[in-house]
Amino acid sequence: MSNFVVVGSQWGDEGKGKVVDLLADRMDLVVRFQGGNNAGHTVVVNGQKTILHLLPSGILSKNALCLIGPGVVVDPFVLCQEIDTLNQQGVSCDHLRIAQRAHLIMPYHIKLDILQEKALNEHQIGTTKRGIGPCYADKYTRIGLRVADLLDWDDFADKLATTLKIKNAQLVKLYDEPPYALDDLLEMIKPVRDRLLPYIVDGVAMVRDAIINQKNILFEGAQANMLDINYGTYPYVTSSSPTAAGVCEGSAVAPRDIDQVIGVVKAYSTRVGEGPFVTELQDEIGESIRTIGAEYGATTGRPRRTGWLDLVVVKQAALINGLTDLVLTKLDCLSHLDKIPVCVGYEIDGKIQDYIPASSKIYASAKPVYQILDGWNCDISAIREYDQLPENARKYVEFIESYTHTKVSLVSIGPDRSQNIIRHPLFN
Repeated sequence: MSNFVVVGSQWGDEGKGKVVDLLADRMDLVVRFQGGNNAGHTVVVNGQKTILHLLPSGILSKNALCLIGPGVVVDPFVLCQEIDTLNQQGVSCDHLRIAQRAHLIMPYHIKLDILQEKALNEHQIGTTKRGIGPCYADKYTRIGLRVADLLDWDDFADKLATTLKIKNAQLVKLYDEPPYALDDLLEMIKPVRDRLLPYIVDGVAMVRDAIINQKNILFEGAQANMLDINYGTYPYVTSSSPTAAGVCEGSAVAPRDIDQVIGVVKAYSTRVGEGPFVTELQDEIGESIRTIGAEYGATTGRPRRTGWLDLVVVKQAALINGLTDLVLTKLDCLSHLDKIPVCVGYEIDGKIQDYIPASSKIYASAKPVYQILDGWNCDISAIREYDQLPENARKYVEFIESYTHTKVSLVSIGPDRSQNIIRHPLFN
């Protein structure tokens, strides 16, 4: 029995979905532990691209049960659409389960997300406007609606009526927007509720039973370490904790039951939305990396900001998450470059440091300190053995390993599930 965690080591979009998909066939249970449909995990199998937002990336494997965990916020309308899309592709979702303790994103959460972001003007966070933040806010102010509430329709209607008074007051008084009618919302959600009832389970009991029976479990997060609500570039962060620590809160698993923490890192850096980005490239090289790497948001379609690999970011992720392994993705996207700078420190007020300041204002003033590595200038996408990689490509991998003190166990050199080089088996 082994319990794995897969987390992002940068700002998200590192390729976590591909890693989860690779491991899922060996798993008995795959658990999504936080976030909502602000995430976009892309999995490519035999050239067919599947983008998942709420469903765990293990859903493409028939061998594993897939649980949307207690720490997730669920838009029930989006979830039904995603199930329908996979069904149309011939993929069954009968092995999906939804934890009773997960919170529900309602239409007013999305509306408030849009209005709040607009009200920030030049200080906008760059949210996906999917209602994630407002839903988590209701969770922590204890007026949220949970999946468990759907089990008793009369109770759900009563709780919605109470919460709606507060939400409508915000809409009318703060934003001069029309209120939602209770009957309209109930009419909208009733058929969706009926569809989702067969999937609802006690997620705590499900994870507990899997651990007791020594099953293989994979815990899958969304976003990444630099978007963590506590340790990311606040306030330009997500509303939950996409770290290994977030697994315990979002999945009801004890820290001692986690065996392996796999951090996924892209061979360069990308970021979506606002916030400081020390190694950002705003030139032809940055544009070429964006084009070659198809760096456009799976959820929003927005072009991602691109930059050189920032190992200060990755090293901090290794420390905070207790990474046992790194998976390096998109190494093939750098194959056209003669020289590849890698950030190994920041110059702030004339001093060099190798950690990330808490203040986003100070962080934004940092200047990258680069070490220049030689490129390899050849196509590596067909290579499957590590020792067949060009020497400079191997040096790039091993430099990451040395700086972060974390072994690079797998190197991805293309989007398809087959385009990988295994250095150390992730599954022993």
